[in-house]
Amino acid sequence: MNQITLDAKKAVVDSIVGKLNNAKTTVVCEYRGLTVNQLEDLRNKLRETNSTFCVYKNSMVVRALKEVGQEQLSDILTGPNAIIFSEDVIAGAKVAAKFAKRNDNLVLKGGLVEGRVVDAKGIKEIASLPGREGLISMLLSCLQAPVRSFACAVKAVADKN
Repeated sequence: MNQITLDAKKAVVDSIVGKLNNAKTTVVCEYRGLTVNQLEDLRNKLRETNSTFCVYKNSMVVRALKEVGQEQLSDILTGPNAIIFSEDVIAGAKVAAKFAKRNDNLVLKGGLVEGRVVDAKGIKEIASLPGREGLISMLLSCLQAPVRSFACAVKAVADKN
């Protein structure tokens, strides 16, 4: 191979390494059988959550995984794969899982969640979690419950007298 080709491949691997390091969640999925319109629909939904859908040669991804120390994810890189990089832990996986439920041609294979390798089941579990706003509202309702109970008890004592 000539030097230009090697430099181009190195640039692609460096780009993948950068995305792997910046993403909190990385989902590997097989997209065989999806139409162009379906892929564009998925990309648009992912873009809304600051996630990206990228297709790379498996050999490039394997090299990038070796550079970041996640070689064990290389086992699922067979066939035509796409990788979803997400800045949010839940958002990218949630969009991919919801899309996969409606389209059997998108198959979730596994990925990385905050540096830990997970299988397809793990990705689906992450996707089933409520989003950031949902988690905040759950926390606030938990914090509000004791105060509400105390206020009701004080009101009951005041009404009794």
